[in-house]
Amino acid sequence: MSRHGTLRRLIADARGATLVEFAIVAPVMCGLIVGVFDLGYRTYVTSIVQGSLHEAARMATVGNVSTATIEAHVRSRLREFSSDATIETTTQSYSDFNGVAVPEPITQDTAPTGRYNPGDCFSDINGNGTYDTDRGRGGMGGAEDVVRFQVRMVYPRLFPVASFFGASENVEVVRNTVLRNQPFAGRNTATPATIC
Repeated sequence: MSRHGTLRRLIADARGATLVEFAIVAPVMCGLIVGVFDLGYRTYVTSIVQGSLHEAARMATVGNVSTATIEAHVRSRLREFSSDATIETTTQSYSDFNGVAVPEPITQDTAPTGRYNPGDCFSDINGNGTYDTDRGRGGMGGAEDVVRFQVRMVYPRLFPVASFFGASENVEVVRNTVLRNQPFAGRNTATPATIC
């Protein structure tokens, strides 16, 4: 039998082609399946975090629950979901919605202008004596204050293969909610000090 005839028979032979095709398609399909499950799990975690924030907001607006109690409730709720997660909660209060996550105003700006530097004067909105890029005060504030709750949850991925795809092994979910306290007492409207 000639070499040319053997080569023609090998080209026409389809046995084993399915195995080769499967070897090409399988990694792509596995990657897609892992990605879909990971995305679905992240969506689920995000809804759990958002739900715990809504519970915290309902607890906070009545005015009789402490910040520590609310934060402990959020942490315990999320610990039920994932014991391996790192959970951080932040509670800050503001006098109005316009001041949420906004820097303290600079009243006298020296060069370079447009940002705070030593020698500038600023309104100390939160009363801590230093310039802050977020003018919020720690805690729940008082009656009719605006409160921002933030939850940051870092948890390990559902499938520990993310590094093969260039992603981190952990996922971070950060959610905020902003609400106004009920008028359960008289409102304190002190004028902020100007510090130079």
